[in-house]
Amino acid sequence: MNNRPVVLVADPLSPVALALLGSDVDVRHCDGTNRPALLAAVESADALLVRSATRVDAEVLDAAPRLKVIGRAGVGLDNVDVQNAALRGIAVVNAPTANVVSAAEMTCALILASARHLLPAGTALRQGRWERSRYTGVELSGKTLGVIGFGRIGTLVAERMAAFGMDIVAHDPHLGGVSPDGVGLLPLEELLRRADVITIHLPRTAETIGLIGRAELAAMKPTALLVNVARGGIVDEQALHDALVSGRIAGAALDVYGQEPCTGSPLFELDNVTPTPHLGASTSEAQDRAGVTVVEAALKALFEQPAGSLAA
Repeated sequence: MNNRPVVLVADPLSPVALALLGSDVDVRHCDGTNRPALLAAVESADALLVRSATRVDAEVLDAAPRLKVIGRAGVGLDNVDVQNAALRGIAVVNAPTANVVSAAEMTCALILASARHLLPAGTALRQGRWERSRYTGVELSGKTLGVIGFGRIGTLVAERMAAFGMDIVAHDPHLGGVSPDGVGLLPLEELLRRADVITIHLPRTAETIGLIGRAELAAMKPTALLVNVARGGIVDEQALHDALVSGRIAGAALDVYGQEPCTGSPLFELDNVTPTPHLGASTSEAQDRAGVTVVEAALKALFEQPAGSLAA
């Protein structure tokens, strides 16, 4: 008789993380985006490991009477019903620092790509058009970077872009007037007016959904660039489309969207938009760190601790 705890892996994890599970647990796999398959598989699971694609809501929890721990191999927990899990005594663990470097580097890449029109210029060249004058960009040196959300990732972005000669201002509702790094914090309205490039690094919550809407876009400089590598839904995509078409702002770079996967959007048709398919954490290093972190925490919850919330 197999008495090993069942660990259900519902989203792809790195081979390094999977190997760490070892032989003390019964590892099973399912496609977490296939709802019937997930509900059937989770019934026998003691631990459930996911990334961002699998939604762990009340329905899933109802179908999982044995569940002791949920591991989210990433930073956010917006796809996990943490409150409901806590009421049932189910531990929730994540990897809050696993992808911060990758996300910060992705942000910097999108800032540079947007400022220099790299995507449309490269597309034109592949189509046989040499259009140097059409895609004249702007220098970042001497410009102001506005960082909305000055946590781990926002701080790393600020450090890296300061090396390009950018002045840094920030807004963070959870910090006082000055950040721990000495960067002056501004009200959101003032940051929007002052910044030449605005980058968002906030979680998706009831308070942040639609944070950047028509009024906020109207407050920005007409030469401003907006970058979002945080979470979809924080930026009103229809309002952003209208602002870009009308010339209200100069450009945007987006790695996240209100509904994902997103393979069709009016934003993708605009030359002044640089879109990518949620690649912020998509490096081998970040995926290894995230997977290893949640596997270690899940095994600890299964074998060493009583259930309770371990989320960071």
